[in-house]
Amino acid sequence: MPHHGNEEEHGSSESRRDAERRDAANQEGEPQKPIIHDNRKVDPKTGQARHPDQEHAAAGDADSGDALSQAEDILNSVEVPAAESVAQGVDGAEAEELRNDLRRLQAEYVNYRKRVERDRAVAGEMAVIGVLNSLLPVLDDVDAARQHGDLTDGPFAAIAAKLENALKTYGLVRIDETGVEFDPTIHEALIQQPGPDVEIDTVSQVLRSGYKSGDRVLRAAQVIVAVPA
Repeated sequence: MPHHGNEEEHGSSESRRDAERRDAANQEGEPQKPIIHDNRKVDPKTGQARHPDQEHAAAGDADSGDALSQAEDILNSVEVPAAESVAQGVDGAEAEELRNDLRRLQAEYVNYRKRVERDRAVAGEMAVIGVLNSLLPVLDDVDAARQHGDLTDGPFAAIAAKLENALKTYGLVRIDETGVEFDPTIHEALIQQPGPDVEIDTVSQVLRSGYKSGDRVLRAAQVIVAVPA
């Protein structure tokens, strides 16, 4: 059947009818499919679509890589060919300056991470020492009860032994030896007594036990010192 009228008007009317049908479908509740742009679906090296297994691997790499490894990757991947340098207006000196900047950035991050790890270790050590210091009066009471014979046997003796063993696992060491040379770093002399056979200052009796954790002295032992006559 011959068509009467302008072809452009005919085409425009069809386009309008198509648009009206799409609008009607949207009004009836048909959801439009969203367009998702996921860079993980594209291999950055080849530009080809990744296999689903490769997508999971790429996602895992993005989550597990830390800033140091990313900085190293950037540093190792910086290559500026001579032809591109001329085309982009970047000479060899500027390229070397860029590499030096990346090296400095990497060194700063390494130093920062070491400092954070050191501070974290010190914070953990101080937390343990704080707990040990708070329990020293309890250990003094345990020692007093043991000296009076209240912890020779029974459930309280077992509890006291468990407490002392548990604190040993955190590095708590008792300072209560006698007959050793007096050391002002771990001993506090309360009384000095001359001894006939004493050649050097020697701990003759411990009045209150001291404690240390590693190389840190939590409390010096209060002692009686035998000195040369």
